[in-house]
Amino acid sequence: MTLASLSLVVLASFLHAGWNLLAKRAAPLGPLFVFAYNLVAFVAYAPWVVWHLANGGAAWTWAGAAIVGLSGLIHLAYSLCLQRGYQVADLSVVYPVARGTGPMLSSLGAILVLGELPSGRALAGLALVVAGIGLIATQGRLAAFRGPGGAAGVQWGTATGGLIATYTVVDAYAVKSLGIAPVVLDWCNNLLRFVLLAPLVLADPRRAWAAMRGYRLVALGVGLMSPLSYILVLAALDGGAPLSIVAPMREMSMMVGAVLGMIVLREAAGPWRLAGCAVLIGGVILLSSA
Repeated sequence: MTLASLSLVVLASFLHAGWNLLAKRAAPLGPLFVFAYNLVAFVAYAPWVVWHLANGGAAWTWAGAAIVGLSGLIHLAYSLCLQRGYQVADLSVVYPVARGTGPMLSSLGAILVLGELPSGRALAGLALVVAGIGLIATQGRLAAFRGPGGAAGVQWGTATGGLIATYTVVDAYAVKSLGIAPVVLDWCNNLLRFVLLAPLVLADPRRAWAAMRGYRLVALGVGLMSPLSYILVLAALDGGAPLSIVAPMREMSMMVGAVLGMIVLREAAGPWRLAGCAVLIGGVILLSSA
């Protein structure tokens, strides 16, 4: 894996952790918030997409259109599932469970669907990444998942992780095999989500606008950061980085989220959480050298 690809994935991890912290704040809005930040993303990234298409950056086929449509539907389900998880459970449960199950399933999908064969070093790195996430999430106590919202957090987090794995494999196929540009793929996903969620807002626009009071800047932040974090990952895949390595490396965002929680939210660090960060870093080092 090249230094350029590694840098893209690391930057994406910081952006991903940042927008999830913001999305948790807007959890009560559910689908309305998903619509709002998709609207921001649709408008903000349109000039880039127009420029790309104007310079001959896409050659559409029926297979390409079908895979983009499938990707958009999976991303919509992921967005709604994640917001629902944040409504009923804590970020510290939903986020690590989702990010922990995602790389395992997407790496398996890369092996079965894309024919990738990760090395023993890569598999060891994957195991350390998942173990580190578990330590950060539970702080060495499995009872953390049995607390208030714990079971619901595991359920919604696991469902979100399955959707992460699914769209990761589908999108990797789109950019690596069909040659669809990452920014075009992500923008089309946002467009589809925007169209499908629009009836929720059009039914009562004034009520929707009033409900967003206090969350508009949050939607702006998520709308700008969320697409960019994923475009960077797709760009790494488009540059030749193997999905079976990129997928678990994205889980550095869990470490970043833990650090942000300590600094921004003043959450207690604790020896187990620090140990989890160390294990996660070790896994990333193994993956980057695989």
